Amino acid sequence: MAELRSLCVPTTFGNLSVFGTEILSIEANLATNVSVSVPEAYRFTQPAIELQNGTFCNVTVSYTHPGQNDNIFVEAWLPVDNWNNRLQAVGGGGWAAGRFFLSYIAMYGAIADGYATITTDAGLGGVLSAEPWALNSPGNVNLYNLQNLASVSLNDEAIIGKSLIKSFYGKGPTFSYWNGCSQGGRQGLMLAQRYPTAYDGIAAGAPAIYWTEFFSAVQWPQQFMNMLGSYPHGCEIDAITAAAISTCDELDGVLDGIIAEPDACLGAFDPFRLVGQTANCNETGGSIQISATAAAVVNATWQGTITEKGKRTWYGLNPGADLTGNSQLSSGEPGVAATNCTTGTCVGAPSYLGLQWLQLFIAKDPAFDASNLTHAQFDDIVHASTQQFGSVISTDDPDLTRFREAGGKLVTFHGIQDNIIPTKGTERYYRETNTIFPDIHNFYRHYEVPGLGHCFGGASGLPTHLFDQLRAWVENGTVPEETPVKVKDLNGTVQDRILCPYPQKARFDKICGDTSNTKCWFCSDSSTPKDCSLSLGDL
Repeated sequence: MAELRSLCVPTTFGNLSVFGTEILSIEANLATNVSVSVPEAYRFTQPAIELQNGTFCNVTVSYTHPGQNDNIFVEAWLPVDNWNNRLQAVGGGGWAAGRFFLSYIAMYGAIADGYATITTDAGLGGVLSAEPWALNSPGNVNLYNLQNLASVSLNDEAIIGKSLIKSFYGKGPTFSYWNGCSQGGRQGLMLAQRYPTAYDGIAAGAPAIYWTEFFSAVQWPQQFMNMLGSYPHGCEIDAITAAAISTCDELDGVLDGIIAEPDACLGAFDPFRLVGQTANCNETGGSIQISATAAAVVNATWQGTITEKGKRTWYGLNPGADLTGNSQLSSGEPGVAATNCTTGTCVGAPSYLGLQWLQLFIAKDPAFDASNLTHAQFDDIVHASTQQFGSVISTDDPDLTRFREAGGKLVTFHGIQDNIIPTKGTERYYRETNTIFPDIHNFYRHYEVPGLGHCFGGASGLPTHLFDQLRAWVENGTVPEETPVKVKDLNGTVQDRILCPYPQKARFDKICGDTSNTKCWFCSDSSTPKDCSLSLGDL
């Protein structure tokens, strides 16, 4: 180990070379006695873990693509005492490609498990906003920065990571893995699609694929309110969500405060039937009557983006999702139908994700006012989004032939109560891939998680065994079937459940009778799911 410590100097990595790049600098510093508590929320497919007195070599590489005026930082942590001969790259979130707080927490977890681990900022600085890097000037998108976020930096990162590992340990990783959610999930699928030999196994949660459709759709509830010229209190929307959960909870045969059958719920629950009913409202300091506007906003958010002529262009969020961001279980994630009523008059409070996509990339103007668009103007923006940027960042190619031939394995998961990215997008991708590969289960498994919000939060825990199942699949051919998960019931009691590979669903055996016993749950082929490969206008 003393020898490895002595190798944690820049000269050890001086032979680093990546075609199409120029290495600007290499820094290497030994981190010692590092202790961090890592929650499962930031590991997605792995359990919480304690890093105790960890020692690793922190190698930071700065490089550029000559002629593109970019400056990308890749940061690798190489364990000194307990390397397991494997690489685990971690993804970003929101507008950040990596090298931000979520990435670093995930890396501490990877170090605790013995992985060499790596992250990239794609040259964007790890900031949560796109404003600092999106435009070269008003009217001109920095396409090199967008391209780096979308794909290029991901391949660079894999090449750099493996090279650093070989220089430090004298051999490359035996197996390489990707683990990420949201932006990190999209990055994982981009790797499978465009760089199929970069990683042996990819775990991708709530992937932000069909990026150009989805990012425009994030703004749809705000656009709908703008067109109405009316903005409900958040408590009205929350009351409708609570009523939907109450109505639809037992559609799966179990009373637990979770909507596990969102499609059936859309048929069983009508938000307009609550109009005129009274709800408690902290925003007003008393009670409030649920308005027709609130019901219309909830309905529009559930049904998805629709053009002026009535054609659906993207999916909606599922009933039970936190549309306002008010729930403590959403951990501060912005609600797509949020409003601000602090002045006594409610106004829209758009998510920075959808708003910045419209302002910076479609309008190419940071001062663009999205609050007064007509329906036709919004339709034009949605169309322009895919027309201009689909080939760059949509990440929707279902042809995984090269990934499959390379022996790659892919697992995805998506919370049914995700409050940002519709689950139907991931279902659509899986089904389109299944159309090409009837034997899809030989290399790709998808899991839907009732009660889980966006990447974490909600009544459900995360599928924390899934990464180890992916690793066993890659390394010894053990195919993942059901995977365990913990949920909190209406009483706050933690129960053990199972998740099943899509399109199967977990069903409760009432004869067995104990909802907290995994032996009382089994995987069942559900009725044929809605065909997400159909044109959206036909749904």
